Amino acid sequence: MSRTRTVERSRLVPHTIDGTTHLVLDRYKVDVPQPPRDWDRVVLTGVTAAAAVIGVASIVWSTASIGSLLALVVPLTAAAYAAALVFDLVWLSCMALEWLARYDQERAVLPRRAGYVALGIAMGAVGTHGWISGQFAIGCVAATVSGLAKVLWTVVLRHHAKPLDAFTQQWVDAERAKAGGRLAMVAVRRELTRAEQAVAAERAAISGASGDIPEAGPDHPEDRPERPGDEAAPAATGPMTIADAVRTAVSSGITDPDAVLRYVRKVADANAKESSVERYLRTVRKPA
Repeated sequence: MSRTRTVERSRLVPHTIDGTTHLVLDRYKVDVPQPPRDWDRVVLTGVTAAAAVIGVASIVWSTASIGSLLALVVPLTAAAYAAALVFDLVWLSCMALEWLARYDQERAVLPRRAGYVALGIAMGAVGTHGWISGQFAIGCVAATVSGLAKVLWTVVLRHHAKPLDAFTQQWVDAERAKAGGRLAMVAVRRELTRAEQAVAAERAAISGASGDIPEAGPDHPEDRPERPGDEAAPAATGPMTIADAVRTAVSSGITDPDAVLRYVRKVADANAKESSVERYLRTVRKPA
């Protein structure tokens, strides 16, 4: 007889009072068949937990051994043990990166090789501690603790890994490249925005330091013959600030405040405030 478990479900049912009907929530319980226990998942979870415990034990053991070795030449004991902690953490971190790349065997190669190199260095340091202490055989046995932890984690990772076929892997790589390109463009656009803002700030600083009235040149109205009563607005040569537009208008012979305001709104800012234009106009007219 299969086992069952009780679950709570709900449904909407009509309920009428005084001739008015509403749908109300009716909660009820039913017995459903309980699936058999997934012993494969239970075993895999247990092995993974055991590998985690062994990894922690390996870190403690290697740190104690290598820390004692480094303490022979380092005056500060805490610093020696902190440095000893690095030896096992490096190859364990490489194992974590290998886990993240379990769906991409090509990307998992580098952290796997780096993990083996870091493991060999850690085991050599533990063995050296035993040799210096006069117990080389014990040092060799102690070094195998990290090796056994690495072997177990390698087997567990291989069991969790789900390699993709060639076509699926190429599709994943293409999607990853597309997403990576969009992510890279975020940083590129941010960099370009900063550069443009720096250029704008530099231009504003140079414009402010160049004097109130721009120098005469072939593109400035001063070089044209003056005609009485001629206050035609100069041609705009590009994007201008309010201050630049005011200076250009004054240098062109436009003195009427309303005419200056119209010119600024035409070539610089259509929403320029009259008070702002008047303030720049007073600055331009101020004697040097």
